[in-house]
Amino acid sequence: MLNTFDILETIKMIEEEHLDIRTVTMGISLRDCAGEDIDRVAGKIYDKICTRAEKLVAVGEEIEREYGIPIVNKRVSVTPVSLLCDAITAEDVEPLAHALERAAREVGINYVGGYSALVHKGFTSGDRKLLSSIPSAMANTDRVCSSINVATTRAGINMDAVKMCGEIVKKCAELTADRESVGCSKLVVFANAPEDNPFMAGAFHGVGEAECAINVGVSGPGVVLAAVKRAGACSFTELAETIKRTAFKITRMGQLVAAESCKRLGAEFGIVDLSLAPTPAVGDSVADVLEAMGLGTVGTHGTTAALALLNDAVKKGGVMASSHVGGLSGAFIPVSEDSGMIAAARTGALTLDKLEAMTAVCSVGLDMIAVPGDTPASTISAIIADEISIGVVNNKTTAVRIIPAAGKTVGDEVSYGGLFGSAPIMPVHDGSSEAFIARGGRIPAPIHSQRN
Repeated sequence: MLNTFDILETIKMIEEEHLDIRTVTMGISLRDCAGEDIDRVAGKIYDKICTRAEKLVAVGEEIEREYGIPIVNKRVSVTPVSLLCDAITAEDVEPLAHALERAAREVGINYVGGYSALVHKGFTSGDRKLLSSIPSAMANTDRVCSSINVATTRAGINMDAVKMCGEIVKKCAELTADRESVGCSKLVVFANAPEDNPFMAGAFHGVGEAECAINVGVSGPGVVLAAVKRAGACSFTELAETIKRTAFKITRMGQLVAAESCKRLGAEFGIVDLSLAPTPAVGDSVADVLEAMGLGTVGTHGTTAALALLNDAVKKGGVMASSHVGGLSGAFIPVSEDSGMIAAARTGALTLDKLEAMTAVCSVGLDMIAVPGDTPASTISAIIADEISIGVVNNKTTAVRIIPAAGKTVGDEVSYGGLFGSAPIMPVHDGSSEAFIARGGRIPAPIHSQRN
């Protein structure tokens, strides 16, 4: 039963502590759109998204008005498009990206995710077609996002795909050099990619999902920050309990929005993603939460331990609030999208190596990292390989969204505005990784992959 205190507390969270629903993402299966003729496939994709997601934005706005809950983004994720490319006779599949773009504009959503390929054990002809089209597709669309899953704990790491990803990232940067290499911000490379992630750029609608499902991503760094500050100089045990209780309240709001969205849109209930997703707005920062725990600056000694506590407490509190928890769920640390991370990177307190260590205990990985534009493709591939290895060995999702900003060097910044924010160019190591990456093949799965 709702009481006056709970209602007032939620109002305060929304008005003063940046609480919102970061995204309501509708997952749509495109498997029935497959065919040989690319124009017919593109037409089917456009028609299906426009039909299924026709009311997505209107329903989201309706729920916002009725419950007073801000819903920042309304999005769509689709079946990994590479799965449709195997049957297509054309070699150039970029028209499918343009069909997604037209549909996204027609229904009024922010982004559509799923221009994706799953290549953790190898490539099909459709995978190769899609991968070769990614740089141009990212350059010539605004709302289409792409992801590539190059590894799983059970399969190991497809290093041929990792090598290719470094080259794809570099090409994306070059083709959007006039826009600060923004194409790279819409491309993410995964290990253990979840099939129900509502967050971009990594969202896609997995083959094990329903025909149409709603996945909701909540966001509440500001709420957790306020709770940590109120807790004061308590023990770590008490601090973890405080964060758990706060995560429970945040997730209950996501559960409500997901249930209402499903009922009104005639879709299956997918999951609620518990992730603390920051924004560049002051007071909406995961870095600020870590510093409120007692760190002088994020990136200093103790940062990884603080992030581990935060991530675990968020998950434990959230799973009690929803029967269907999934996606990534935890704490995001995207450098350009978090005002505290941006500040720490500018001073040099937060380095690429420290960020890599932090990803061993949090939800995603090296996210929205800007590096010098002359960084070789082999170095980018090696950075991806390091991060993907953390996910494979630890049986968790990790990812890389890296931006070799064309024409930029250490001391410069890229600025995108909105949720993408801005990021200082971070230095990379000088030593070459080219011979290592050139080996190709697969890094075998770790021994614990044999659990059944």
